[in-house]
Amino acid sequence: MNVETFRYDNRIVRAFAIATSIWALVGTSVGLLAACQLFWPALNLDTPFTTFGRIRPLHTNAVIFAFVGNGMFAGIYYSLQRLCKARMFSDALSWINFWGWNAIIVSAAVTLPLGLTTSKEYAELEWPIDIAIAVVWVVFSINLFGTIWKRREKHMYVAIWFYIATAITVAVLHIFNSLEIPASIFKSYSIYAGVQDALVQWWYGHNAVAFFLTTPYLGLMYYYLPKAADRPVFSYRLSIIHFWALIFIYIWAGPHHLLYTALPDWAQSLGMVFSVMLVAPSWGGMLNGLLTLRGAWDKVRRDPVLKFLVVAVTAYGMATLEGPTLAVKSVNALSHYTDWTIAHVHTGALGWNGFLTFGMLYWLFPRLYNTKLWSTKLANYHFWVGLTGIMFYVVPMYWSGITQGLMWKQFNADGFLQYPAFLETVIRLIPMYMLRAIGGTLFVAGIVLMMVNLYRTAKSGQFEPDTEVKAPALERKKAKGAEGDHGHRWLEGLPVTFTVLTTLAILIGGLVEIVPLYLIKENVPTIASVKPYTPLELLGRDLYIREGCVGCHSQMVRPFRSETERYGEYSKVGEFVYDHPFLWGSKRTGPDLHRVGGKYPDAWHYNHMEDPTSTSEGSIMPPYPWLLERKLDVSPVQDRMRALRKVGVPYTDEEIAGAQESIDAQRAKIIDGLKVGMVDDAEPDREIIALIAFLQRLGTDIKAGQTAAAPAAPVAAPTSQN
Repeated sequence: MNVETFRYDNRIVRAFAIATSIWALVGTSVGLLAACQLFWPALNLDTPFTTFGRIRPLHTNAVIFAFVGNGMFAGIYYSLQRLCKARMFSDALSWINFWGWNAIIVSAAVTLPLGLTTSKEYAELEWPIDIAIAVVWVVFSINLFGTIWKRREKHMYVAIWFYIATAITVAVLHIFNSLEIPASIFKSYSIYAGVQDALVQWWYGHNAVAFFLTTPYLGLMYYYLPKAADRPVFSYRLSIIHFWALIFIYIWAGPHHLLYTALPDWAQSLGMVFSVMLVAPSWGGMLNGLLTLRGAWDKVRRDPVLKFLVVAVTAYGMATLEGPTLAVKSVNALSHYTDWTIAHVHTGALGWNGFLTFGMLYWLFPRLYNTKLWSTKLANYHFWVGLTGIMFYVVPMYWSGITQGLMWKQFNADGFLQYPAFLETVIRLIPMYMLRAIGGTLFVAGIVLMMVNLYRTAKSGQFEPDTEVKAPALERKKAKGAEGDHGHRWLEGLPVTFTVLTTLAILIGGLVEIVPLYLIKENVPTIASVKPYTPLELLGRDLYIREGCVGCHSQMVRPFRSETERYGEYSKVGEFVYDHPFLWGSKRTGPDLHRVGGKYPDAWHYNHMEDPTSTSEGSIMPPYPWLLERKLDVSPVQDRMRALRKVGVPYTDEEIAGAQESIDAQRAKIIDGLKVGMVDDAEPDREIIALIAFLQRLGTDIKAGQTAAAPAAPVAAPTSQN
């Protein structure tokens, strides 16, 4: 037997672990600021860079890709080497992965507050950064698969299965959702439009949760939980079922984010059915984790690492039961666009990802520095402070969400909306938003305790850059299938075959859902009266995207009586055929805007953007005075129209050449409208004029009751109770 001596690389693990703790503090602190802005609008600071609309995507990207992303890489780089009994395939690739990934995060921290965004949730970064993400992910994947190939352990442990699924699926999701046509260095338009863009986005968005926040962390659970408990995984067979069922079913579930929208009903139903099916494999994984601790509960009581891991797995179970529940149409009719979804997301983010990462870091640092954890008591304080913070966060948000949903749908005895003004519901939620901020403060305080503890742990020990180990070389002939290996055990020795089967499993669902929207014309019927945006409206739409308005306002009136009474005619699929990207939104902190065109005079919008409380007393929306002060840059409009023409918007050469004349004419009409509303000092070359043009266009392409030339089957008819 040829025994080889080699070394595990701990430097890269330490780098990712330190980055994880730093970004944990940054990401959650920005989230806390955003949470406080909803009851204390002055915290928007009257600057364009710190408004809720701009820092909300900064918060989500910092938590998902900076905090959880670095945590994922730290956990994988440590565990993969030991599971494969091999150093990482390339030290150079490891460091390109580290510096490249964190450079991307820094670029996000710069560009998002500047308003450079695509507006697509969890995919807001513009095209040059998207390319950088793809390159760095390829680097990581090469390093991952190269390490698996040079392994000295024949069978791939369950954690590696989940790492493989993550590497493949995230690449597919990111590339296809990020296909866009550049109009300039920091402006692009999605190649998809309207309903197609919505489906592709939530195929990506839901599965970014699935394959960035879930599958890699399940791999970490399967490694670090048994290690911390010093016990084997409860069931090998259950882990097999968990893995294959999860990766196959998860990819179908994206349409449950679009229930009761203009998405064809068959796609909605497909997403709902597969979402409900997800309960089985998800709970199989949760039970496999918790039952691994059978007989070790006394150790759980004493060990803060296991406390964090137990709560993490429990939060995973709660979130993966609640997610399918929210995907049931009758429940979604109440929950969608409300704070209920926010509570659900944060149960997973804070409980599952946050606590598992904290437990992993507390386990890793003593081993990286050959010492004991500096203070077990301080880690226990962190656990209880963090857990209390989670409860203070999610419970008020559940309360808030259910309150919102019920108030939006409430009719009085005479058949009229009980709360016709949207602002009435917002004011009722302020106390819940304050409680949420208390929870966020506690969670951030816990991270500070952890950083102190980890720093003192590092100072008390001696870092070991390389861990020297010995292991026999793997005989490749045996690795391809030794005698006695059958079924899945045999497959675990064939990484290439395993990867191909994994790829097939994750591709099927996406192809079945997305391809028909392009091949079957009836899925996206046209409406003759729907025309492309004028040049001024296009620039106004881009300003709407820049300011992050989609983070608080939806543009999708669902076919419920409560919504058609409040907003107007429900939204038709054919109305969005020129929307690159779609702007349906996922949360209503403010009212839906799809039928806002013509609802208010131009002067109302002007005054509302200058000071929202002047038109809506008690509004929590921040003012946007810079829109009234900044000159509108019209120079990019022709390039933007040409880019949109490449993705199917039928702008003619004459329309592009005459863009300036069109802008001047429409500006003049808006200025006249403002004068009617006693706004006499408005200048025609300001950004606010373009934004008003866009807002006044919304929902005006069709008249109430007008149907498409080839209408799709409507979603379930709303009842009077809706």
